[in-house]
Amino acid sequence: MDRPVRVLFVCLGNICRSPLAEGAFRKLIRERGLEARFEVDSAGTGAWHAGEPMDPRARKVLEREGAYFPHVARQMTREDALHYDHILVMDRENLVEVQRRFPEAMGKVRLLLDYLGGGEVPDPYYGDLEDCQEVYWMVEAAARAFLDHLLGEDGPQETP
Repeated sequence: MDRPVRVLFVCLGNICRSPLAEGAFRKLIRERGLEARFEVDSAGTGAWHAGEPMDPRARKVLEREGAYFPHVARQMTREDALHYDHILVMDRENLVEVQRRFPEAMGKVRLLLDYLGGGEVPDPYYGDLEDCQEVYWMVEAAARAFLDHLLGEDGPQETP
């Protein structure tokens, strides 16, 4: 069997946006029976929240959407830059930071919303539960477009 496609979602602190995107993507591949074909994780460009659980609002949204998974925040490493095939960042600041710190990631890193025509995922950290919900819907749509892109325009092939 070929090795799994490795996907890393990255935001600033790894407690809101990147866990929401990781959870959405995990849910999509689970629903399509594709879990064995992917290795998925998330990280932050900063270490402020390393070792902490995800934001309680993000957790609540993921639970409500059936996309919850256990998560502990961590900072992106050089090993991540070398290991992952796709590094999907939430905003331009994350993009610049990953490219600056990890030249190895060039060609692998891009904005997640590029798969929906461009833009940045807003940070719901200073918002409320509904802000987190809106971000979830945004990253879920982008994750679906990314997955469809990886699998070809004809859609995914179900695993038996």
